[in-house]
Amino acid sequence: MNICIIGTGYVGLPSGACFAELGNNVICVDIDGKKINELNNGKITLYEEGLEEIFLRNLENKKLKFTTSIKEGLKNADLILIAVGTPPHPLTKEADLKYIYAAVRDIAKNLDHYAVIATKSTVPVGTGDEIEKILLQENPKAQFDVISLPEFLREGFAVYDFFNPDRIVVGLNSQKPKKVIEELYAPFKNKSQILFVNRRSSETIKYASNAFLAIKIHYINEMADFCEKTGADILEVAKGMGLDNRIGNRFLNPGPGYGGSCFPKDTQAMAFMGKKNDVNLSLIDSAIKGNEERKDKIAQKILSYIDDLKNDQVAILGLAFKDGTDDCRESPAVEIVSKLLKEGVKIHAYDPKAMELAKSILKDQIKYAKDAYEAIKDSSLLVILTEWKEFRELDLNQISSLMKHKKILDFRNLLDKEKALEAGFVYSGVGR
Repeated sequence: MNICIIGTGYVGLPSGACFAELGNNVICVDIDGKKINELNNGKITLYEEGLEEIFLRNLENKKLKFTTSIKEGLKNADLILIAVGTPPHPLTKEADLKYIYAAVRDIAKNLDHYAVIATKSTVPVGTGDEIEKILLQENPKAQFDVISLPEFLREGFAVYDFFNPDRIVVGLNSQKPKKVIEELYAPFKNKSQILFVNRRSSETIKYASNAFLAIKIHYINEMADFCEKTGADILEVAKGMGLDNRIGNRFLNPGPGYGGSCFPKDTQAMAFMGKKNDVNLSLIDSAIKGNEERKDKIAQKILSYIDDLKNDQVAILGLAFKDGTDDCRESPAVEIVSKLLKEGVKIHAYDPKAMELAKSILKDQIKYAKDAYEAIKDSSLLVILTEWKEFRELDLNQISSLMKHKKILDFRNLLDKEKALEAGFVYSGVGR
């Protein structure tokens, strides 16, 4: 199948490489000429576990191509995937669809054959209807079907999730595009359920799913606070909860709050849609408020562990919003660091993959280390904010010899609490 993907970000690029890996001819379009040149020259522009190998293989065998020309991208395309950003509006926090509609207008001007046009981006309910209107206004003779094809790829696990989907959701208002989608996902026929629903239901499923998971994260963080006050252990509580099949064990890891490119903006967009339709979405509103307050609370806890603000240095491990990705958008770690900087805290930080993106946000306000131990050296407090595997494997004896004061705040519960205490550290995790 010939596939055109508009957008080469954290949705478009992994999707493009993985669809090419299935044998499709994929061409990705982006207006950023510098990025397109880098991609065509074999330089991958974001980090995802396992992505680079697939990207390079399919670039070499010419199954995967990149261009700035929408006309070139649409030529012979059976399927057009729109995967551009839908950032929150700065005032209302609703999803800003200017990039979606700009892409749609470009498609309309250059579409000269029948194609299925799918929104991969997360878009508000009714966006598919508006896309149809724009296409017909710009090109009354255009032949197309607009469908909703939400992505459920977790950052850090996008490649794995692509090839091992929980479900494939397709929103359509006519049966004609169904054959194209069945051909596209034929390799997953016996592996995953393909759920065909109406387009507005599909658009809602993505928001409803992300909002529910955000609520689940907020809930386990509240339970962690309760455990700290009562002497219970959140790790034991979460394990006991997770064994209930109705609840499940995923997203029951307490920490500094949810972040990234999806949960913050999608919960805000869902809350806006609730108000717009006069529906009280109180659980989502509570999760949004609680998630913001959590970062303030963690920053205050860190400050309380600093003895000498003028001279003590704090080692921060983790800047990406989660492990497995370099994405720092809405990263709790970066937001917490920013709050600490306003209080005059001296910070030496390290992240295995997110250093360059973090630098673009934090600039030269902090020191950047080449590895975890360099960040820890001469620090009076160690703070873990992202759950990278290598942080779990830190040598406590080596840390002890490097630190000025032996204090650890582990906001991901990565280290062995008993071993840390035995090694003489003042240790505090989350909900323990």
